[in-house]
Amino acid sequence: MSFQDPQPLDLKNYIREIPDFPKPGILFYDISTLIRSPDAWQVATARLARAIAAWQPDILAGIESRGFLTAAPLALRLGCGFTMLRKPGKLPGKTISLKYGLEYGEDELHIQADAIKPGQRVVVLDDLLATGGTLAASVDLLRKVGAEVVGASVLIELADLKGREKLDVPLNALMTYDE
Repeated sequence: MSFQDPQPLDLKNYIREIPDFPKPGILFYDISTLIRSPDAWQVATARLARAIAAWQPDILAGIESRGFLTAAPLALRLGCGFTMLRKPGKLPGKTISLKYGLEYGEDELHIQADAIKPGQRVVVLDDLLATGGTLAASVDLLRKVGAEVVGASVLIELADLKGREKLDVPLNALMTYDE
């Protein structure tokens, strides 16, 4: 993994901001414009790989569904495994679940019961960190199945929402926005 940025690339130039999505008052940070640019996506995944490799993970866990977009190619690039954290009813076989509270209600994540061997080093990934509820719950769920969660990584962190404060693992954010 010797990728070097040929020139500094501001990845924020590849993030589209969509006001009032999915509801009025929300500013949505759309990563689809980043991942469809081959150059920007190469640079983004190289930067993420460099940061995540330092944690020496055995497995990367992607949070449904945009976390899959970063975790799967990074697992391939880093030579480690990949597993999915999904909504109820989406994974075959026996699953372990965790319900967690959100500012607007409750949600639930599942992982296949045999996805992690006890003690495996896991990094959890998502596209965006806002208030931190989903990422913190993901860390808890991974620990519930025996993982040693060594870090978390996101493409975008909305720093003003202080989601980082809910995490008790190191966090790598590729881009940070202050609203």
